[in-house]
Amino acid sequence: MRKLSVFNNVSLDGFFCDEHNDMRWAHDDDAEWRAFTNENASGEGELLFGRITYEMMVSFWPTEQAKQAMPIVAERMNSARKLVSSQSLGKADWQNTRLIKGDLGAEVRKLKAEPGPNMVMMGSGRVISQLAALGLIDEYQLAVHPIALGQGRTLFETLKKPIHLKLQKSRSFGNGNVVSWYAVD
Repeated sequence: MRKLSVFNNVSLDGFFCDEHNDMRWAHDDDAEWRAFTNENASGEGELLFGRITYEMMVSFWPTEQAKQAMPIVAERMNSARKLVSSQSLGKADWQNTRLIKGDLGAEVRKLKAEPGPNMVMMGSGRVISQLAALGLIDEYQLAVHPIALGQGRTLFETLKKPIHLKLQKSRSFGNGNVVSWYAVD
């Protein structure tokens, strides 16, 4: 059975983006962090996005700017198989992308039961909330950055009941970031 994991950057006050859906605060130009990002992006897996995150990702990763700034991550993002969940998006043009328009929970259950690589979600707070409530997320990898945004969106903005997680491991970085891996308990 395939696993579904979440990777997200979050602020100290728990936001994955600010009130304008901006995530630039999470991009550090630190050598140790960049090496981790490159290594983390090199894993196999299918990417899953909601519409807002998909639109942000497709506006950057296929560009020459992305290929020059972060060539390893750009190559991985562009070549990876991608799924985008949206009721309003008409089409998904990014290389290797398939649009999911139906029942996301049913589709993810089906995908998890099929053979293939694990799946990873980034950004996509509404999608994460929806799939977390359905018990479909197996692991959370959260990178906490030493910044307080004051306002923004949380990963669990529509969650109605607690989800208990168990810390698997963590790693701190010289720039103050701390990445923690949690399994659903």
